Amino acid sequence: MAGRAVVVLGGGVGGVVAANELRRRLDPADRVTVVERETRHLFQPSLLWLLVGRRRPERISRPLRGLLAPGIELVGAEVRTIDPAARRVETSGGPLGFDALVIALGAELAPDALSGFGEGAHNIFSVVGATACARELASFGGGRLVVVVSALPYKCPAAPYEATLLIDDELRRRGVRSATEIELYTPEPAPMPVAGPAVGEALIELLTARGIGFHPRTPVSRVEPAAREIVLADGTRVPYDLLAGVPPHRPPGALWGSGLVTEAGWAAVDRRTLGTAADGVYAIGDATAIQLANGKPLPKAGVFAHAEALVVARRIAADLGRGNMTAAFDGYGYCWVETGRGAAAFGAGDFFAEPDPVVTLRGPNRAWHAGKVLFERHWLAGGLEGRLSTLGLNGAATLLGIRARV
Repeated sequence: MAGRAVVVLGGGVGGVVAANELRRRLDPADRVTVVERETRHLFQPSLLWLLVGRRRPERISRPLRGLLAPGIELVGAEVRTIDPAARRVETSGGPLGFDALVIALGAELAPDALSGFGEGAHNIFSVVGATACARELASFGGGRLVVVVSALPYKCPAAPYEATLLIDDELRRRGVRSATEIELYTPEPAPMPVAGPAVGEALIELLTARGIGFHPRTPVSRVEPAAREIVLADGTRVPYDLLAGVPPHRPPGALWGSGLVTEAGWAAVDRRTLGTAADGVYAIGDATAIQLANGKPLPKAGVFAHAEALVVARRIAADLGRGNMTAAFDGYGYCWVETGRGAAAFGAGDFFAEPDPVVTLRGPNRAWHAGKVLFERHWLAGGLEGRLSTLGLNGAATLLGIRARV
């Protein structure tokens, strides 16, 4: 019997985890192919440390090939279109047929979607933007520093709050914090609103204690680099001397025309199985839209992509006769929240709980920060990849003394 072809679109956290788990579970005759245009895998949580000069760009990435298990084919190409009916994906390197498909394309950054953002702001979700911000911070002598969330949704809900607290810490270290006003503007009603009011209040307390101005429900209409101002939706003008922020996000362009998306363009999936409307086609991670019981969206975060990838790989293996189909995503997740001063908080909980997610934020303390550093080193060393199904979230949870369910 000829082997089957399983194609994974995307080489981020979800794609790498799914591919490695598939390779482990499938018959050697089955082909597992990853399509990814970038040759290096970036450990995105470390961009926040890069932002304040505590990492170098080369330290927070590694060749993608080194994170994939032997026997996985890597195609360096851009995904252009997905045709579930024809069981075919068009890429810049040519077409690929599939028997099963995992869409792990993430969310695309779209700084051009907010007028002036690309010219006036440092993008905290890019290596170029974070490096430029670190360079400007190193010589910053004081003034008005603004952090802005451009639009919703965006990945890694804690990131703008972590960035602001780390910037505060760096300016204190350099002795220029007293000469600096730090303000954070976001369209959200509170920090990490999906995690619940207790988490939001805890983060507001951290910001307030550091003298950081927090401005919720303040969507931005544009950035005016020449004037060095952001203009809010209500017309208010906010001057800045240094501007950093989260750019707008958009769904992967390859999803349009696939028949697999919501009205907003995100992949529509069953929240337990991650299956789409097409048989044998699954979508995971930031490319998806999953609605919780309270009507809010599941946050876009690597921890969910990771857990979803394991579920999908096991279900595909079952579809192809290599196991059972009991695997289901349970909505449990966690994340570190860097707070500066060598400390971090840690949030964990059940996002599928009803009527609302049940999430607890612990810390901050140095132990949680050490746990994040350990996780970064282990991931980039390849210790998690290649053995991800047996270590992954549960292994990290064991190392940190917390509960995880994968």
